Amino acid sequence: MLIVLLGPPGAGKGTQGERLAARLEVPKIATGDVLRAAVRDGTPLGLAAKAAMDRGDLVPDDVIQGIMKEALTGPAAANGAILDGVVRTIPQAEGLRDMLASVDRELDAVLLFDVETEELVRRLSGRTTCNACQRPFFGREPGEPCECPDGTKGILIRRSDDEPDAVRKRLDVFKAQTQPVIEWYRKNGGRVIAINAVGTLDEVEARAIAGLGPAR
Repeated sequence: MLIVLLGPPGAGKGTQGERLAARLEVPKIATGDVLRAAVRDGTPLGLAAKAAMDRGDLVPDDVIQGIMKEALTGPAAANGAILDGVVRTIPQAEGLRDMLASVDRELDAVLLFDVETEELVRRLSGRTTCNACQRPFFGREPGEPCECPDGTKGILIRRSDDEPDAVRKRLDVFKAQTQPVIEWYRKNGGRVIAINAVGTLDEVEARAIAGLGPAR
């Protein structure tokens, strides 16, 4: 299955994406991960991305889509993938649709992880982030070490945008940006499945699996 994950910061979609990937035996593909890998490996698209970043520009959507196409057409994704952070805007949703059509594939589902605003504020205000791999942690303090997946040794920090007022502003931006994407998928035949993302990890995973249904 090819599944896009949507949800506000703090909804836990990254963690659930990893669990779903293991459950469905497909890779979890995150934009940041494949982008860093392409830059590290010096691929043509990775060099184009690095040039944009060195100029202080956003990496163009067509470059990101090209990197995603390489990841999705590799053998690891032959049976599908969990796509995390791949779609944030309508142009990105359109680009993903067109890219998948070019390789004769289509999206199976969009999982929308739903959490009330004040619960998200509570979660994010208690978050620390690794300064090297950017992984979020909860219940751990700034200054603690982080063993990154690629072997890098990072340190946990609390970002200024994890303060409560900053979190609320971020969530307002997310809603303004992402609600049109959700509506776009619904209007264009996308299978949008809303998941209550409050509960234990096992409970939320079970809801996601149930939502996907027999088609998985």
